[in-house]
Amino acid sequence: MIVILEPNLSKNDARHKAIVAHLNSYPNIQLRSHEVKGQQQSLTEIYLIGDTKPLPLDIIAALPGVERVIRISAEYRVLGRHCDDLRSANFEYNGVTFGQDTLNIFAGLCAVDTPEHVEAMMRALQENGQTCTRMGAYKPRTSPYAFQGHGASCLPYVFELAGKYGIKVVAMEVTHESHVDEIHQALHQTGNPTGVILQIGTRNTQNFELLKSVGRQNDYPVLLKRGFGISLEESLNAAEYLASEGNSRIVFCLRGMKTHLGDPHRNFVDFAHVPVVKRLTRMPVCIDCSHSVGTRIAGADNILDIFHVTAQGIIAGANMVLVDFHPAPEKALVDGPQALRLNELAYFLEDIRIARQAYLDRHALNQQFQDSQG
Repeated sequence: MIVILEPNLSKNDARHKAIVAHLNSYPNIQLRSHEVKGQQQSLTEIYLIGDTKPLPLDIIAALPGVERVIRISAEYRVLGRHCDDLRSANFEYNGVTFGQDTLNIFAGLCAVDTPEHVEAMMRALQENGQTCTRMGAYKPRTSPYAFQGHGASCLPYVFELAGKYGIKVVAMEVTHESHVDEIHQALHQTGNPTGVILQIGTRNTQNFELLKSVGRQNDYPVLLKRGFGISLEESLNAAEYLASEGNSRIVFCLRGMKTHLGDPHRNFVDFAHVPVVKRLTRMPVCIDCSHSVGTRIAGADNILDIFHVTAQGIIAGANMVLVDFHPAPEKALVDGPQALRLNELAYFLEDIRIARQAYLDRHALNQQFQDSQG
């Protein structure tokens, strides 16, 4: 059961205290509180864990300060949609709004290599009106001898350059809870010039201790990639691990499945699951077109497969795009063959605009049809 409180109801408010006291009076019921902060208001959701079937929904709903009570009907207790639950899960972070009706582009370096390349990338983003990027400092690799990323040593100049060029959010993968501390310290030391969304990579989707650790912190939202060799249900449960620990500001990323059935692409593209994730949960959905395709190959129409795949995901309703760019792909230390070039950035963004408009047109057409059916 979820008890949704009235917007902006403070924990110090007498009504909030009375609600918690009332809910605590029920035997064998545990309470977990989640706060969702938006641009205009904050919303508190109290999750009741245990046998909630006997609880009097009407009495709880009538408590002063309670806006709505929902009985849970899905496995994903925090992130799932329940019964007629059509609530938005939009959240705002450092001036950027994430939700199932928004679209944010995170173009950048898969792996940070030099300050010069970082600055060139961020300058190009600013020139094209972008305020988000991806920058990999910690890189888990298949081979222990491959470049693992510069780690904490590159964080200060990455964050300082982000601030210089107006980048509000940097997507950065972490593979250990200590990385979160290092990011936090570097941001503090540089004067918090930007924000970070912590990325959990596909190899760590079922690293449950990492999930719980990242879920317990509320300083940063999380971008969780689908596991490349597990079911969608298992990956959504990984997201629930994060949310169950208290951090429900999660974007779910589709990045392709590891199977030779997807050849010649690097992974089997799973972007048809965009509307599925949005139907089962309230999470915004990201698509990682670079790691799905893995090459710069183009078709007979001379349009890169990465462009086609991106458009497919956006037309299906994707809310975020994670894509590799590099000022000199031939010099990139990680995944250079799949990186787009800076002179392709404006073209890529315009192609996305066309695909997004197609999605909005389809959405409007469906609404017209539904209205005509009464």
